[in-house]
Order: sequence, then structure tokens, then C-alpha cells
Amino acid sequence: MRLPLSSLLIILLFSGAVYGADSDAESRIKALEEALSDQQKTINELKAQKEGGRLRLIDISLDALFSAGGSTEGDESLQSLQGGGHDPRKRGFTVQNVELSLSGAVDPYLKGEAHIIYFLDPLEGETVVELEEAFMTTTSLPYGLQLEAGQFFTEFGRINPQHPHQWHWQDQPVINTRFFGPDGMRGPGFRLGWLAPLPWYSEFHVGMQNANGETMASFLANDELFGERPIGNRPFVQRDVDTMKDLVYLARLDNSLDLTQNVTAKVGLSGLYGPNATGEAGETGIYGADLVIKWRPGYQERGWPFIIWESEVMRRDYKADAVYDDSDPANVIDLKKETLRDWGLYTQLLYGFSPGWAAGLRYEYATGSRDSVGGRDNDPFRDDRTRISPLLTWMPSEFSRLRVQYNYDRADHLDDEEAHSVWLGVEFMYGAHAAHAF
Repeated sequence: MRLPLSSLLIILLFSGAVYGADSDAESRIKALEEALSDQQKTINELKAQKEGGRLRLIDISLDALFSAGGSTEGDESLQSLQGGGHDPRKRGFTVQNVELSLSGAVDPYLKGEAHIIYFLDPLEGETVVELEEAFMTTTSLPYGLQLEAGQFFTEFGRINPQHPHQWHWQDQPVINTRFFGPDGMRGPGFRLGWLAPLPWYSEFHVGMQNANGETMASFLANDELFGERPIGNRPFVQRDVDTMKDLVYLARLDNSLDLTQNVTAKVGLSGLYGPNATGEAGETGIYGADLVIKWRPGYQERGWPFIIWESEVMRRDYKADAVYDDSDPANVIDLKKETLRDWGLYTQLLYGFSPGWAAGLRYEYATGSRDSVGGRDNDPFRDDRTRISPLLTWMPSEFSRLRVQYNYDRADHLDDEEAHSVWLGVEFMYGAHAAHAF
């Protein structure tokens, strides 16, 4: 306990009166200097708290995800069946994701984050290093406002803004892979949030990001991504950024409230709009709703027991422009304007039944309307898909996790229409990692 400065002075003066002139004056002076230094530290801490919280200059952590397993499908087929870039998608061993994270205070007004990832290409074995995110966030704007700017995940729905180590299951939902590509939708831009002055948590977000690049699959993307997974098997048309219409726009509403003392719900609505890579008149709209309900009783031990039910549904209207190309007389391309509509969902329930242990079940469905070039049934990124995935998780501590997951897949593009896969995942983390969102 720290005493007020006035009390310390009284004690020191009183000690001088008791011990008299024979007391060591130099010792009393030294004690007074130490007391003044201690009080100055307290003042500095209070100032930091007043200006937006105690400043942590930097937190550094590393999180590693590895998997092993097999499937009735071969490695080539797994690249579309397990279409997420950080999914287990190779018979044998997969380096899913190794993430180095740095976060902390820039000054009393800004905090910053950067996430650098490493993984191995499952087919070629090549090393891939990417700057996943690097952005700053304001901490002291008035009127409930918060600005985020830099390179970051688009804040659409539940799964897309999360890093792979935040997922309860080992792979990305099928519908997320279709709409946002293998690595999730992210890019440079800004996002402005407003926390409404309501009795419950309610925040509205608007944002704007570049529409081009390999992480913008449903928008301008790039020719390399379209070469691997073209939407509707339509050709890639290069588009430049000429006006504000050539960017992607986001709107999202988050609401969270306590249903009971032990049950909390969060409901979100999201929307995206921007140009796509089928021509000058091509445009895309994506709409979604998400829900998560958490039950955590008051008698928990290390955070157990718990129940988490999470669901997300989304739809994409992909308005493809007309394309006519007769440069190759043997292969004339003549495609009319058409709106390709796709939608899908996932719903998952995770039950933490004993300290360190959890079991869950996830169901997924994805479908679409209007044919791809060559038929929708032959398009692995637009055909009818169903997946059921039971999961068992063991966490020896908050820094490690082991998971075993079985996937039953039914997909029109598969020769046998069915596939069975089993994946064992291992994760470890060390260092100080920022707290995750609800």
C-alpha cells in the first residue's frame, strides 16, 4: 500500500523528533527521496490510466497449427474439397499456419497490430510467408467512435475476421471459402466504428477497402486467383481503379445482450458491395446474418463447463458482365450478362463438458442458381455441398490444444459424390497474445 505524500513527510519528521540530532540525517534524506520517487511512479500510472489505459509497448506471441490425417480423396481433389488456405488439405502432414503477432500501444491515442504468417504449400512444399494484417486502431476518439486503418480482415460475419487459431473447428466453412477465397477477405483500407449509447452493446461499422488482389475473390481479385478458382468459370477481365465505385464498401451492425445471468447472445448483420472481374459492368453484393449464444454458469472451473452455439448464413449476388472474345477462332467466347446467385450456411454447437475437454458438431450447406460455364455440377466452388463434422478437443492448458475431426462431405463435383476425411490437429502458443473479441 502506498501512503499519501503528506503522511510520509509527517512520519519522517516525527522520526527525526524521536531520534533527535543523533539520527542519521543522510538516511532520512535518502528515505524521503525514495518516497518522492515512489509517489511520482504512482502519479505517472494514474495519468496513463486517465489517458486511455495502461500503456503496454508491445506484446509478442507465436501460434502454430499443424495437422495430420487422410481422406478418401487424393491431394489434388482435396485442394477444392478442403478449399481454405489454412485447412488440413493433404494426406499425411500439413503445416496449416504459423503466426507471429505483435501488438501494443503506439501512444496514448493509438494501438497497433501486425500478424505475419508462414505455411507450406501442400502440393509443392514451397514456403509461403505473408503479411496477413498490419493496422492501427484509435483509442480515444469522442462520441463512441473508433477508426481502424491499414491492412486488415474485412469485418464481415463471424469467421472472416478471425485468425485460424480462433476457429473451434480445424477448417474454414465451405461458404466462407466460396465467397472470400482461401485466405479470407482482407486488404488495405479503413473501418469506422460507432458504439451507440444504448443500454446494451450495439456497434455500427462502415468501411472501405481496395477491391483487387488474391484476397478479394468475389470482387476484382487477380488473374492468378481466377486461374485457380474462377467464379462461374467466367474469364478474368482486368479492371483499374478509376473512381470510388471501384472500391469495396462494408456495413455491419453488431448487437450483444445478456439473455439471462448465464446466457449471452450476439447478433450481427453484414453487407458488402463492390466491382467484380467480369467486365466494366460487373458488380457483387454479399449479405449475411450471424448469431452466437454462449452459456457459462457461475460455478465454472477454468472456464468449464460451457456451451457455444454459433451460426452464420450468407448470400452472394454476382452480377457478371457480358464478354465477347473472338481472338481465337477455334474458341470464341460469347457470354451474356447474368446474375449468379449463391448462398450457404453453417451451424455448430460446442459443449465444454469437463475441464480441458469439449465436443462439438457442425453442419454446413452451400448451393447456388444459374449455371457456371460448363455446368454448376462440375464447378467445385458453386456446386451443391453438404458437410457434417463431429469434433473432439482437449486443451491441457490455455497455451496448447489437440483436436480430432471427422468430415463427411457430399459434393456434386466429386466422382463418387461422397468423401470421408479424418484430421488430427495440434496447436501450441507462447508469448503474450491480445484478447480475442466475443
